[in-house]
Amino acid sequence: MPSPPLLGSLGVQAPSLAPQLVYVSPTTCHNLSLFKDLLREYRRLDDTITMRLNRSNAQFRDRDRAGSNKGNVQDLACEYVWKELVENWKRRTEIVDYCVNVVDHSMNEKRRVLERQQGDVRAQRKAQADLFAEEVKRNQVHNELSVEGIIRKRSLDAFQSRCRYFTPPMNDAEARKWWNAAQSQEAP
Repeated sequence: MPSPPLLGSLGVQAPSLAPQLVYVSPTTCHNLSLFKDLLREYRRLDDTITMRLNRSNAQFRDRDRAGSNKGNVQDLACEYVWKELVENWKRRTEIVDYCVNVVDHSMNEKRRVLERQQGDVRAQRKAQADLFAEEVKRNQVHNELSVEGIIRKRSLDAFQSRCRYFTPPMNDAEARKWWNAAQSQEAP
């Protein structure tokens, strides 16, 4: 008998029972639909931040009642969600940076091909069309860098509205770097 599906916030909050390992390749970067779908999946955490904070608070409150918590419930929940956010931001940034490099490299290759096609008008037009298509793709991928900054700032605002007194620990340089970058809407 199959198990009942996860519904409501638990369906979004709970880890997937069959997680997929996604390998990002140059093909992923050149297929804009696939690239954007991948980023959309990674952005789910940011889209559901308020719900995740609520659920984390509830989980840590339950642990506190059971006596297994060591510390303030709110602080523990905020720290847990913050670590999730930072890990997710790092993964997304790695994907976007990788794809920016792939598309930039591809565009440089297309420019070299265009330069070599000096005598053949037909080949030159095809190379120009390929270069234009690559430039459109490059602009789309580069736009994701700006989108990332906006999403991180929005998530940080939502996070800070619920975790007003939270700041990443001073001994966690990585978390502090992301904290400062999200506040300034820049890449770390």
